[in-house]
Amino acid sequence: MKLEGGCYCGNLRYVAEGEPMMMAQCHCRECQYITGGAPNLFIAMPIDEHRYTKGTPKQFRRSDLERPVTREFCPECGTHLATRPARPGVIIVKVGTLDDPAAAYRPTVAIFTIDKQPYHQIPDGMASFERRPG
Repeated sequence: MKLEGGCYCGNLRYVAEGEPMMMAQCHCRECQYITGGAPNLFIAMPIDEHRYTKGTPKQFRRSDLERPVTREFCPECGTHLATRPARPGVIIVKVGTLDDPAAAYRPTVAIFTIDKQPYHQIPDGMASFERRPG
């Protein structure tokens, strides 16, 4: 699969290729902060097949956490494009930044539903886990 996308202002563009490792929605409280209140819709992709084709993202990493993720966003418009978890080999691509989200995104799981808000929707029949699946 080849995913292409970018930020709101067009300053950053990326390509991510390979087999998706996970397509999910995350309901954790941290993701709610980052999205403005909604679940975070993402595709986990192999990191060695991800590259920025235009621009350089700004990075943010919390210093008060034992294993913080690195968040990548546009320094101009603030669009959050990707997350690099502490786990090697994977990058989390934000679905809203894809050129054609409907063509690529087929979520199969909802995670961290322990933090789910009453107004969050999980499609009927979708697997869901209070935390990260085993």
